[in-house]
Amino acid sequence: MQDNTPQASVTSAREYVAFRIGAQEYCVDIMSVREIRGWTPATPLPHSPRHMRGVINLRGAVLPIVDLACRFGLSMIEPTPRSVIIVVQVERKLIGLLVDAVSDILTVADSVMQPTPEVASEVAKSFVRGVHAIDGRMIGVITLDNVLDADRKAAA
Repeated sequence: MQDNTPQASVTSAREYVAFRIGAQEYCVDIMSVREIRGWTPATPLPHSPRHMRGVINLRGAVLPIVDLACRFGLSMIEPTPRSVIIVVQVERKLIGLLVDAVSDILTVADSVMQPTPEVASEVAKSFVRGVHAIDGRMIGVITLDNVLDADRKAAA
């Protein structure tokens, strides 16, 4: 008689879009990504948080652009021809994340993700839910809900 039950060694895997901010690599779940587009200068909005670069027109819709480096407490990104906007969906809202460059599409088993180190600040832990160690690279997994949390509170 043949056993058709799934093997315990089979683990679920997720796909991620990996990107660079300065020398650091991060990733977001590919299921949240709607598109990746080249840098387009944003129209600034008065009295917006420093990390909000402004808005762009995305096929007739207004898309807010967040400078992810600035949101993480780093220096603002100086856009180059390699800079991209990753359009992500969080709940029912689309937002653009300005990053230095997209570096990879990763398929990673859920069991490979390591927790954010205890030495990280609470602010860092609120943005990075875990770390993938792949081929000598340390890639932080971004929690999009927390990246956008302050923006939602400001809009309320």
